[in-house]
Amino acid sequence: MTSANFSIALVHFPVYDKNKDVVATAVTNLDIHDIARLSRTYGLSRYYIVTPVEEQRKLVEKIRTHWLEGWGSTYNPKRKMALELLQTESRVEDAAADIETRTGKRPKIVVTGAAGRPNSVTFAEMRKLIEADPEQPFLLLLGTGWGLIEQVFDRSDLVLEPIKGGSDYNHLSVRSAASIMLDRLFG
Repeated sequence: MTSANFSIALVHFPVYDKNKDVVATAVTNLDIHDIARLSRTYGLSRYYIVTPVEEQRKLVEKIRTHWLEGWGSTYNPKRKMALELLQTESRVEDAAADIETRTGKRPKIVVTGAAGRPNSVTFAEMRKLIEADPEQPFLLLLGTGWGLIEQVFDRSDLVLEPIKGGSDYNHLSVRSAASIMLDRLFG
């Protein structure tokens, strides 16, 4: 099972807030580091943080540069390796275009959400799709806030089934959800 053509994007816009208003959420330091480490662990091609907020992209780049070129690059070489995968983009479309430029193929866009949808593919079905064409790039979108807006789901190629625990509570942190998803796909 190869993950070399698989990328992940943490999407901060367009997402819902708890009132179903469309908002841009704030980037968090934990998400920057933890999902980069997760992406490196599972051998992903790229980890994108998507936000239209310029100051947020600058913050991410400042943190990234610290670990790639600054004091952090020698203090923690493993963190450097993880953050080498990180790239910021203003829009999901820009991340997809970057993948197409690098691979020569348009990525299949895979979206996730806590609510089940009738057209969802299971993790096992997604694994088979990845295995069927190792050259086909995929971009997995993870929503922040209260999830990706409906239009993102409508424009996607695939919807991945939600993670179901042993209770009716379903509100994982995005870092936890990403870890579970990647382990189910590539573990």
